[in-house]
Amino acid sequence: MDAHEVNRVRAKLALFVADVFASVPRKDQRAKGDCYVRGLMLDGRRKSIQAMASRLPDGNEQNLQQFVNQSTWDPLPVQRRICERMLPLINPTAWVIDDVSVPKDGRMSVAVAPQYCGALGKRANCQVAVSIHAATDTASCPLQWQLFLPKEWASDISRRTLTRIPPEVTHREKWRLALDMPDTLAAWGMTPPAVVADAAYGTNAHLRAALSDRGIDYVLAVRADVTAHPFDAQPVAPVRHGPVGCWPQPRYRDPAPSVAALAASLGRDAFTPVTWRNGSRGELRSRFAAVRVRPAGKAVERPVKAAASAEQGWWDGVLPDCRLLVDWPEGAEAPTDYWLSNLPASIPIVDLVRLAKVRWRIEHDYPELKHGLGLDHFEGRSWPGWHHHVTLVTATHAFLTEERLAPKVPWSAPLSTRSSTSSRTP
Repeated sequence: MDAHEVNRVRAKLALFVADVFASVPRKDQRAKGDCYVRGLMLDGRRKSIQAMASRLPDGNEQNLQQFVNQSTWDPLPVQRRICERMLPLINPTAWVIDDVSVPKDGRMSVAVAPQYCGALGKRANCQVAVSIHAATDTASCPLQWQLFLPKEWASDISRRTLTRIPPEVTHREKWRLALDMPDTLAAWGMTPPAVVADAAYGTNAHLRAALSDRGIDYVLAVRADVTAHPFDAQPVAPVRHGPVGCWPQPRYRDPAPSVAALAASLGRDAFTPVTWRNGSRGELRSRFAAVRVRPAGKAVERPVKAAASAEQGWWDGVLPDCRLLVDWPEGAEAPTDYWLSNLPASIPIVDLVRLAKVRWRIEHDYPELKHGLGLDHFEGRSWPGWHHHVTLVTATHAFLTEERLAPKVPWSAPLSTRSSTSSRTP
């Protein structure tokens, strides 16, 4: 936006900021929040504090630095208010788990370490943040962010002190951070219609089991080498030899094949043409099949066996089933993409496909978040500063999304958490 466009919506923005930042205790802090959001909205190649302050007529670099990096305002109530406004407006098809990486120089920016950097497509020095977004084919909005803390930071007292990492924060795997976010949102009374993620998360059997335990439906991409038994495969107990010793545990006779092998064994005739949305060049269409399978592997088997043994003293060896969704595009020599879903078998395949494919919206909106609104332009080094910055970026993105979706909605009208959960449809 140029300065004229920002001024045109400034009255609406003031109402938005007053509502979303109502939890920030001081009036001057809320004014700095309004100034920072305007700075993120203004055109400019770089959205660092120094660059934004130079563009804003009321920009004061020292004040903005203090507001973002030193001030103690809590970003969680701000994030909650954004969720309360955006969930009813977007009416999401799914919540999408994702992560984003930001290349960094040096070793003193909070949580920076040599690790895989998606932005560069290789291992590099970077920060990685796990996120969850409400999404439809029309719009998306970040709901939560979690900064991934590499192992080397967990016991590095010097860097933790300098970057002000809270004592309770330690290293947690990305999939555990991904679970923390719907737990936080659930505590706010918000539940997803379904959770979607790419194969980096969906391949993790612990994540799939934890979502099921929470009663959350999912459609998760998995790698081609994930193993699963056919649905009708039956475990058999081996013959017991001798009068003493434990009874042999039931097990499947054949090793579990990969989902790629299962999909190829279906044959081309099992795949149905499905159109899931209209793209910029017309209908998006491919061929899909959905079959029930029983995911295998120690990470799947151990908790199931432990739960059954604790409840009834024995386990029949039967693994839980779910649906395997497979994409075999016309002209491809073999299937290309795979998803596992715990949605009921009654869900039509077209709905499964739409859920599986809704991640495109997040990828579509990331350029605006990262480059247009400066998500990856933060130059501070502290834990509080990083969380303040991403919360302000989220607020800015939410305001612009409201402008696009509902430009005539009264901006000061509060929207309840209860309405945000009851109005959504899976």
